[in-house]
Amino acid sequence: MKKQWLLSMVLILVLAGLLSACGSNNEGSAGSDGEAAKPATVKIGLLKNVTHAPAFIAIKNGYFQKAFGDDVKIEVQAFDNGSDFSTAMATGQIDIGYVGPGPVTNQYVRSKNITIVSGANNGGAVLVTRKGANIAGVKGLAGKTAAIPTTGSTNEISLRLLLQQNGLSVTKDVSGVQLITMAPADTLVAMKQNQVDAALLPEPWGTQIVEQGIGDILVDWDKIPPNDGNYPLTILVANNDFLKKYRGTVKEAIQANIEAIDYIKSNPDDAYSLVSDELKELSGKGLELNLIKAALQHLILTTDIDLDVLEQMAQVAVDAGYIKDVEGKPDLSGLLDLSILEEVKS
Repeated sequence: MKKQWLLSMVLILVLAGLLSACGSNNEGSAGSDGEAAKPATVKIGLLKNVTHAPAFIAIKNGYFQKAFGDDVKIEVQAFDNGSDFSTAMATGQIDIGYVGPGPVTNQYVRSKNITIVSGANNGGAVLVTRKGANIAGVKGLAGKTAAIPTTGSTNEISLRLLLQQNGLSVTKDVSGVQLITMAPADTLVAMKQNQVDAALLPEPWGTQIVEQGIGDILVDWDKIPPNDGNYPLTILVANNDFLKKYRGTVKEAIQANIEAIDYIKSNPDDAYSLVSDELKELSGKGLELNLIKAALQHLILTTDIDLDVLEQMAQVAVDAGYIKDVEGKPDLSGLLDLSILEEVKS
């Protein structure tokens, strides 16, 4: 009887262990410290912009796959703008990804469910004016129309700062500068048709407008505020739930990002072709290599993030009414966590 009882207990314990193992396979294997070591799938989000080149290279050269391991499936989702990206991040459709700081800041203030874990590049946008618009300087934008890619975008924040520095305001009439939201490709056409006077755009759209004889660069990328072009344009972010559960995987993504940045710096000519190929896969259309070169030469590839600059940009968003229910200086103390980046670097 005692032997039967012992045998029954052993069978129960074995069965419990098997069930526990089966359950863990749905979410990933468990780490020794209680953290889930590996997810079954990592969903990576990015935008269809050349300024997201580190993401493109990390995908094309297999840096993400090498970092995560062959057992982890990677799903890439490409977005047309940062607002759609942020919505996808908030709803758990993506785990980590590349986006601009404007949409991320807005989402963080609303929900506190997103964290910046690394930079990717700084700057990379220019202010162009239409030929024939008779705009001699930034002050000449008074009474003109200026295009931005999306409402509340990093480019709009930069343009608002530039206007403030020159004593101009955003208005809905000719007393100030009227802002129009449209995709960069549509802006190029609108300038051809004399419908838009100026635009602050990420490269290579400014270079393309100049090369086609449509307009001129009024303010080059290294003079765009804040911080004369040295402001975060593309950053690596993580969903907080994913970060808490899979901190090690986020660390691996940061490592892949660093490898991609190093590759672009060391192999620029090869990088241009890879970026064009990935852009074609994501959007159905590649880009001329000279335009990709112009874009990557008009930005700073870096993992660094300056919190003071982020706060300055967030204040502009608050003043413009994009960030609601904030009095005084916005608190971004929990938005940035560079501890994992420092671990990778060390």
